Amino acid sequence: MDPKAGGVSQAVKTMVKGLTFHNISSAIVSLDDVEIRKDYVGFDLIPIGKGLTSWNYHSKLTHWLRSNIAAYENVIVHGLWQFQCYAILKSMSAAANTKIYVMPHGMLDPYFQKSAGRKLKAVRNQLIWSLIENRLINKVDGLLFTCETEKMLAHETFRGYRPRRELVVGLGVEKDSEDDSSMANEFRAAFPQIQSNGYLLFISRIHPKKGLDLLINAYLKLKKTIGNLPQLVIAGPGLETAFGEEIQEIAAQSPDIIFTGMLTGRFKWGAFYGCGAFVLPSHQENFGIAVVEALSCQKPVLISNQVNIWREIEAEGGGIVVEDTLEGVVELLSKWRALAASEKMEMGRNAEKTFHKYFTVGMAAKRLKEALNYD
Repeated sequence: MDPKAGGVSQAVKTMVKGLTFHNISSAIVSLDDVEIRKDYVGFDLIPIGKGLTSWNYHSKLTHWLRSNIAAYENVIVHGLWQFQCYAILKSMSAAANTKIYVMPHGMLDPYFQKSAGRKLKAVRNQLIWSLIENRLINKVDGLLFTCETEKMLAHETFRGYRPRRELVVGLGVEKDSEDDSSMANEFRAAFPQIQSNGYLLFISRIHPKKGLDLLINAYLKLKKTIGNLPQLVIAGPGLETAFGEEIQEIAAQSPDIIFTGMLTGRFKWGAFYGCGAFVLPSHQENFGIAVVEALSCQKPVLISNQVNIWREIEAEGGGIVVEDTLEGVVELLSKWRALAASEKMEMGRNAEKTFHKYFTVGMAAKRLKEALNYD
């Protein structure tokens, strides 16, 4: 549940909050040390302790599940390819009247088996699928998906995929309700190198999957040819990684590319409220919580068609969608630059309408409640 690990932790947190609106209480059992509780005040978080190896093995998790699983009406296993799936599989005999669901969070996407940079991981996943994951997925009461595209893609990845039920429950994002102008001013004050509002904003992990290299190279290419572009602000953890260092070296060609590191709280929302548009040319994005957060702030989103919620956004006119290639991202930035101010404002209004139509916490909680068969 470490927030630095990506969007799943935020998704779980939001789902639990949403269910409380329907008087459904939840516990979160995670492979974290007890210090993680400081990030989850008000939640029933049970940290078992850090797991071992990349598989996250921890014998205490199986023991805890076997001792406690029967006390719960429903259990949702979040994510795949790690020890929690095996632990649940070994504990199902103790869950006579408990319904068990798996929420893959995009981890059945064929991208992960086909990507050139993941050959060893693809072999590992194929082995784990044969030994564990397919047995779990075909045995549990159902699979929960964040969008229709994720559900469709799950059929393309592995042989023997035969879940009992497939349920699209969506995912909601909790919109910040505080004063947007004050937070935008606080963010600008913290990063004075950002000269004005209207910048392009990337918020995500600094990771090859996110298409950040495409974004920076496209930005630099347009800078050389047309010159007049808004600043590009890049926020997220991972600057210290090999990829992060490589990205910063490329970006050093322009002083208008600004790195802030990971943003949270008022700084994160201030970054959203101050930007002109949000950009994420990802090679694979199951849902894109940051994309939806931008929509909630009335900000157009400039994304690739590998962000699984692109159809909803394009249909409502809340952003611009292109291929996840260098040419595609050049086109993306060029199209945004060519829009008149009035067209950008209209796209922003459409972005907020898209959020309210598809992605509020209340709507997602209602769908999840119905999927879990609560009266």
